[in-house]
Amino acid sequence: MTLDAPQIQAPLWRGPTWTEPGAQPPSESPSSAGDGTTPEDGPATLTEALQRIHPIPADSWRNLIEQIGLLYQEYRDKSTLQEIETRRKQDAEIQGAADGSPGNKEAVEDGEEDGEEEEEGEEEELASPPERKVLPQICLLSNPHSRFNLWQDLPEIRSSGVLDILQPEEVKLQEAMFELVTSEASYYKSLSLLVSHFMDNERLRKLLHPSEAHILFSNVLDVMAVSERFLLELEHRMEENIVISDVCDIVHRYAADHFSVYITYVSNQTYQERTYKQLLQEKAAFRELIAQLELDPKCRGLPLSSFLILPFQRITRLKLLVQNILKRVEERSERECTALDAHKELEMVVKACNEGVRKMSRTEQMISIQKKMEFKIKSVPIISHSRWLLKQGPLQQMSGPKTSRTLRTKKLFHEIYLFLFNDLLVICRQIPGDKFQVFDSAPRGLLRVEELEDQGQTLANVFILRLLENSDDREATYMLKASSQSEMKRWMTSLAPNRRTKFVSFTSRLLDCPQVQCVHPYVGQQPDELTLELADVLNILEKTEDGWIFGERLHDQERGWFPSSMTEEILNPKIRSQNLKECFRVHKMEDPQRSQNKDRRKLGSRTRQ
Repeated sequence: MTLDAPQIQAPLWRGPTWTEPGAQPPSESPSSAGDGTTPEDGPATLTEALQRIHPIPADSWRNLIEQIGLLYQEYRDKSTLQEIETRRKQDAEIQGAADGSPGNKEAVEDGEEDGEEEEEGEEEELASPPERKVLPQICLLSNPHSRFNLWQDLPEIRSSGVLDILQPEEVKLQEAMFELVTSEASYYKSLSLLVSHFMDNERLRKLLHPSEAHILFSNVLDVMAVSERFLLELEHRMEENIVISDVCDIVHRYAADHFSVYITYVSNQTYQERTYKQLLQEKAAFRELIAQLELDPKCRGLPLSSFLILPFQRITRLKLLVQNILKRVEERSERECTALDAHKELEMVVKACNEGVRKMSRTEQMISIQKKMEFKIKSVPIISHSRWLLKQGPLQQMSGPKTSRTLRTKKLFHEIYLFLFNDLLVICRQIPGDKFQVFDSAPRGLLRVEELEDQGQTLANVFILRLLENSDDREATYMLKASSQSEMKRWMTSLAPNRRTKFVSFTSRLLDCPQVQCVHPYVGQQPDELTLELADVLNILEKTEDGWIFGERLHDQERGWFPSSMTEEILNPKIRSQNLKECFRVHKMEDPQRSQNKDRRKLGSRTRQ
């Protein structure tokens, strides 16, 4: 069986290397005339070259899938750690070669060539720069029994001779598609363990009320059924030929027609987490049974909570895996179009999942805030389906004009409390009984901020907040002091999001921008903070002296604050430029009006479901 390869711009195979004894290159045919190919140069087309390659028997793929020894949590961690190490080596190569790097324009233009050279250089042993942090090691990295193969390491691939035909870029593409399939197998294995070992446990069923079991496990059976069908189709595609033709067409179809089960599951996450915590606190028998089940060797020391969050982790990771494929397919090819379609559908699903989670938690949060507020001014309705909290917290308000001579008095600053919503600012004083007395407010669009120049310790971390039109329909000015430089910057960024930051966003299409990659996972503690996953790459938009960064994640353009200690800077300007180039390609947009109409249709159908 042969591969129907899409139209490509450049040959993805090398000159002749024949694995069969005595095999001769094919003679020139009329179809190859005029393409510059001679009998000495090798086959005329990739399809013709692969006619010698036989499909891998179904049993071989089935055995490979069944023998995957890693649970999805382990597979995912190992994959992301390898991604981090690859970037580190690429970064170190340029730093070790010379301090004088070529200009950023050259970096963007020569990005692909540099990527090939850097990939070859990965095989060399390179010393890490002294400023690099040591990554936390996990046991599976050194476990020789862990099944974590590359496509090119499979015996069928090595014996076929296909590695002598394909160019390195096509091999990288094969690896990216192969990882999507094998990671889905690992994910399905972990879901099966969640169902068989936890959900179907007889003792656990007797302990839980049906409503508690429903909230805890939600529609995981539907999710697992979709994953099983998805995996079977991917396996059948791989059985057609040892060189994978494409997988993104299958991803696109499932994302459009079947992945709505993920939206249902993830939207239940807020209630799931709360129910799980309550059960652990209030039911000793439940707590003891879960601890006992988690000790089973099948679980590899992983807690139940890591299994419950699998669907959300998988749908976001699947989008990144499609991005990796998209970065490696030929530009303006059929495979690029398919990958772009699959990526867009997955973005829709991930966005709907995020909105489902936020909607649940935001509604409860807004009700709680409304109950705590007492209005000294005209009451403002807080609860709205289109309103959510961006940031809250105390600040010190300076009394009197800034030219006052009372700077050394104890009453210079008075504490106030701010609630900043996406469309409204509410200024309060905290009063006894965990209540807040509202004395001013303004639409968020009518806020302006200004940082004071250094005026000594007393006025350190002070900024000016102007309300162009407050609750009394007049302009008001507040001089506010934050507890630290990072807190001041965070408030200023949230209050006036369009204010120019120290570093410019990549969306301005500048050729270079400071970048970091995440080397330690981080869970955001405040609404203005980003939750980081290992190997996330972010552009730095703002930086504080006390260790905080305001950044924009490349793969989804989400912005937020995070500790700089969770990341390490990407020093190589060529790698930074290549990251930007790949990002622009991944987010290549269709006609805006067509895209908007398509998004509305998809969201409408998912809402009806």
